[in-house]
Amino acid sequence: MVRSRSFIATPPGATIREQLSDRGMSQKEFAVRMDMSEKHISKLINGEVQLTPEVAVRLEVVLGIPAKFWNNLEALYREKLVKVKAENAMDADQELSKQLPYSEMSKFGWIPETRDPKEKVINLRKYFEVVELSLLENRQVTRIACRRLAVTEKSDFALMAWAQQAKILARNIETSPINIKKLINIIPEIRSMTILKPKEFCSKIKSMLSECGIALIFLPHLKGSFLQGASFMDGNKIVVGLTARGKDADKFWFSLFHELAHIVLGHIGQLDGTTEQDEKDADTWARDTLISKTAFDDFVVQSDFSAMSIRAFAKIHGIAPGIVVGRLQNEGCIKHYMMNELKAHYEIIV
Repeated sequence: MVRSRSFIATPPGATIREQLSDRGMSQKEFAVRMDMSEKHISKLINGEVQLTPEVAVRLEVVLGIPAKFWNNLEALYREKLVKVKAENAMDADQELSKQLPYSEMSKFGWIPETRDPKEKVINLRKYFEVVELSLLENRQVTRIACRRLAVTEKSDFALMAWAQQAKILARNIETSPINIKKLINIIPEIRSMTILKPKEFCSKIKSMLSECGIALIFLPHLKGSFLQGASFMDGNKIVVGLTARGKDADKFWFSLFHELAHIVLGHIGQLDGTTEQDEKDADTWARDTLISKTAFDDFVVQSDFSAMSIRAFAKIHGIAPGIVVGRLQNEGCIKHYMMNELKAHYEIIV
């Protein structure tokens, strides 16, 4: 017997058990009379196997109850079973849906606006392309490498929602076959664009990455996701998503290079997603690709962190001054409130 709030699904086996009890017949004897194994009879009585038309005919002969009765009982059980499972799944998904930023997603036009809990679940299932939202907890569905500032259960679901939109948009971007070697070769050119404005580099970077089999997507920031960027495989392409809210240029570039690091270092497509060490390695690769460790260490030794000195160092190494400031702040060379006037602030239109 299986139940939900509104339905109870009772297998035909319960009626068979009653008939055997009325007759004082053991399951062992019944199995012999039915010319079936005891194991199968036990499963039949417990509703673990389907009562087939052939078994219904045997039941008519052995128990004297028409085969039609047994066939109808089985059909009714299967119908109720579907309703029970559907209702239980809906109840579970309604709880899960509370973890997702539905109002924000609808505000961005990703899903229809509604306040009805059941409609929310249906819309979310269609959005995520899963029959039940519980499947979002399956790592086979959500193998994502990402950079974010904090991790909580709610932020995990926000990340999934954000990444799914990146996946949907990426389907409209044509890419060449994945070519990691080509990506590595164009890294210096991408780095050189840090001194440009978004309107000058956005479309160019998208085009360059598409030739490497990578679809670059800019998306709004979802509150509570703590998300800076994410990358993952989707079919025959790699998707890289970046938050496009107003942000400092150094954070934008570090996020982009962090995601490119996951690709270069082979972290994309791992069954269990990225490890903590993978994230640390991606941070290190991004940091030292933007500004080499040797050059940065030599600069720090001089202990001159004035605006003039930072600009001069940035110009020599072909990098935006704001990225140098961000590195100095993150490594504790200067306070986080210092030299922020050297940072560019991006507004990327999605």
